[in-house]
Amino acid sequence: MPTRDRLLAVLTAVLWGCNFLAIHAMLTHFPPLLAGAIRFLLVAVPTVLLVPWPKVKLRWLVGYGLGFGTLQFAFLFVGLDTGMPTGLASLVLQASAPFTVVLGAVLLRERLTARQVVGITLAVLGMAAIAWQRAEHAALLPVILTLLGALSWAVGNLCARKAEAPNPLHFTLWSSVVPPLPMFALSLVFEGPDAQWTAVSTAFSGDAWLALAGLSYVVVLGTVVGSGIWTTLMRRNPASTVAPFSLLVPVVGLSLAFVVLDERPTLVEIVAGLVVVGGVLLGSLPRRPRRPRLQAVTAASDADESDDSDRGETRPARMSSA
Repeated sequence: MPTRDRLLAVLTAVLWGCNFLAIHAMLTHFPPLLAGAIRFLLVAVPTVLLVPWPKVKLRWLVGYGLGFGTLQFAFLFVGLDTGMPTGLASLVLQASAPFTVVLGAVLLRERLTARQVVGITLAVLGMAAIAWQRAEHAALLPVILTLLGALSWAVGNLCARKAEAPNPLHFTLWSSVVPPLPMFALSLVFEGPDAQWTAVSTAFSGDAWLALAGLSYVVVLGTVVGSGIWTTLMRRNPASTVAPFSLLVPVVGLSLAFVVLDERPTLVEIVAGLVVVGGVLLGSLPRRPRRPRLQAVTAASDADESDDSDRGETRPARMSSA
């Protein structure tokens, strides 16, 4: 994985880590399923009008839209609304990384190196240690909903890789056309038309500005910029190499939750966060290149000496390290 791609993966992790605070702000005013529908609708309308079709098979576009869009954010938003702490949500959702690695190995037959296995194992252990420290602050149902969101994200990752979109940004934007209708329907069933109307009709009142700011961040930076970079990385790198970078997101999320929401991590959480970072870096290191050139030079030297002996000539032996 080139250094440029690693830096882009880290940037995406920072953007998505900040995303959790923005979602927290959104849910102070909008019901969770309605918030998800509005979030994707604001991207879908200009996309249909202005962005060219991404030239991919429809099934991969719909699969990514349902996995990464509809299901992930429906589960995540409802989980946050039912009591999932913001910092813990940023951690549990990153179970998408091991989910993606397992699904990539099983469904796409991607090979894992020993170093990748060790790296992601360290990262998962660090994440598990943080979860063990924070689990007492969350009920079981919100944790299960967030894990289902992580699994949905992993399915979306594989669909994005299989799509092989010539323009990943166009692919990401067009995938936003899929979630609005299903999420509006789910909102209508579970939240009701009265809650929908109240949230929309008071969206520009004085106390809703924070929710609108969070919505703007999620749409522009979380969806367009972050997802565009991520799908680009998934297209040109193996899923098992890109996915571990998502484990940096809880480090950012927990840090911001500490600063902004006064969620104070313990020493175990801090150490475990460092283990997560170390595991991600270990798993993303490039393989050591072999040295075929040295072997070729040695072979050429042997051939030259053989020719010289056949002609009865003598030359100084070449140094193989030259």
